[in-house]
Parts: sequence; C-alpha cells; structure tokens
Amino acid sequence: QVQFVESGGGLVQAGGSLRLSCAASGRTLSSYAVGWFRQSPGKERECVAAISRSGGSTYYLDSVKGRFTISRDNAKNTVYLQMNSLKPEDTAVYYCAGIWTAYDNYYYSASTYDDWGQGTQVTVSS
Repeated sequence: QVQFVESGGGLVQAGGSLRLSCAASGRTLSSYAVGWFRQSPGKERECVAAISRSGGSTYYLDSVKGRFTISRDNAKNTVYLQMNSLKPEDTAVYYCAGIWTAYDNYYYSASTYDDWGQGTQVTVSS
C-alpha cells in the first residue's frame, strides 16, 4: 500500500496561484496512476486532473483546462498540481489518490482509486 501526503494548500486571492504537492511513500510511485480530486461542502468529489504512470497522458476537468497543470517526478515520488488564475469556485479540499496499474493510462473516476491522502484546503477569496 502507498501512502500519500498533500501539501501546498492555503488562502489565495482570485487570480493567484498555488502549487500542490502529493508525496508518496511505501511504494514506488512510478507504478501508480495518480489523480487530483476536490470536494467542497454539499458537492460530490470530482477529478480535476489525472496523470498516467509515465506522465505521458493527462486528463483535466473542463473548468480547469488552461489553468491547472498536473505533473510528476517519479524520482522524487511526487506529483504536483500547479493551479493558476484561481477562482473562488476552486475553493475546496484537494486530495490526491493513486491506483497501481500495469497500464500507462489515467483514470478520473474516484471509485477507481485505492489509496488517498488526507487532503489540503484551498480557499480562493474574491
């Protein structure tokens, strides 16, 4: 089992930027597809970005395309989410999650993932 720890959340004004990090331990991250999810009160958890094992394939939620970038450094066992041009509607708890896979695919369904971090709060003020 792999453990994930998110960091980098905080309070930022609209239009600002944050970079979230997801550090993995316990297993080699290069065998895992990883997704970034978010959840705000009263809403379902949604995948904002996902990345394949190699980093060669990525997925973005339509509302974050052009603003968020997911990347990974398998040598550092870390996945990143660069968030630019943040909007108040981006406010949520952000989670990273991983699934061991033999395929170099991304996955955007929360039910696919086995291992989750504890989450980091992102608050965007208007």
